[in-house]
Amino acid sequence: MDLYLLLHSVVMHAMAAMVVLVYIPLSIPVKLFIWALVKPFRKEDLRGKVVLITGASSGIGEELAYQYAEKGACLALVARRKHALEAVAESARERGAPEVIVLVADVSDAEESRRAVEETVSHFGKLNHLVANAGIWANGCFDEITNITAFTKMMDVNFWGSVYPTYYALPHLKASGGKLVVCSSAAGTVATSRMSLYNATKAAQIRFYETLRSELGTDVGVTILTPGYVVSEITQGKAIQKDGELAVNEEWRDAQVGVFPVGRVETLCEIALDSIRKGDRYLTWPSLYRPPELIACIAPEVLDWICYKLYNTRNGGRSLGQRIVEATGVRRLYPAALRRPLIIKKETRDGEDADSNV
Repeated sequence: MDLYLLLHSVVMHAMAAMVVLVYIPLSIPVKLFIWALVKPFRKEDLRGKVVLITGASSGIGEELAYQYAEKGACLALVARRKHALEAVAESARERGAPEVIVLVADVSDAEESRRAVEETVSHFGKLNHLVANAGIWANGCFDEITNITAFTKMMDVNFWGSVYPTYYALPHLKASGGKLVVCSSAAGTVATSRMSLYNATKAAQIRFYETLRSELGTDVGVTILTPGYVVSEITQGKAIQKDGELAVNEEWRDAQVGVFPVGRVETLCEIALDSIRKGDRYLTWPSLYRPPELIACIAPEVLDWICYKLYNTRNGGRSLGQRIVEATGVRRLYPAALRRPLIIKKETRDGEDADSNV
């Protein structure tokens, strides 16, 4: 048995060496050729395609709806906030979407996810793209959490809120030769301090869709988006707090974002849709988040040290990132949307939006 294990170990190490020394050098020029001269001329025509987008009431989901609309796609917009969805739907129609339907649903509930998919297919007769975008955020040190059980909701939304609609959409996507698009996060590949549970949900999400890609082969395309900080309710400070309540905390947001620039969501979604149409496997934007992914692979101890120094808030102190923000006034460079107080919209029982400043 020991010899058997040794033989397999030698074979696996030899295969890894072949990939590094042979496959990668030979594949680079081929990939560059495909990227520069093949994919740009094989972009998917989205006119008349049916796209279901979860988390479509704000942020990345909202902007992706507009980008799809401008390409002539029909849209099914899913979120929990009816009035916000209706506003997005109206704007999407103005931007060129032939038809838009609004589906109020909580995708962390399997039955509501099933209903959203079935109503979309019943209305349009097909489904070409599923964009799994719904997500919530939390930041802060793990040992400062005072209500740990409240954070199961984040896994429910960020992970299962992608898996459930994917499960019910998959037969229809196979029938249409469609695409799965998952909006994950660079946090799923880089273990940034103060986001342990959020990082875990996004890492689980990425690994699930990578595995699904290997199971589906060419039947359904899978594009995984791993954006860094862009303008959204998340970077406006909306997050699960240490007591488990959903609220806006700009101080904690500043401790996390610190000196990192926050990109325009419009730019992200323009680039993202281009990647989706070309059938790219991954997209990370802004590009400044790619080097940390490399560091995490080849020198994780360096990343650990940087994160500890930049984000440590032990003993009630202020993180190095916060002190840099305060000393340099870099907060003034935040996009205007991040400098305005955020109003959290919640649905009341009669379907109206209730505003609450927090």
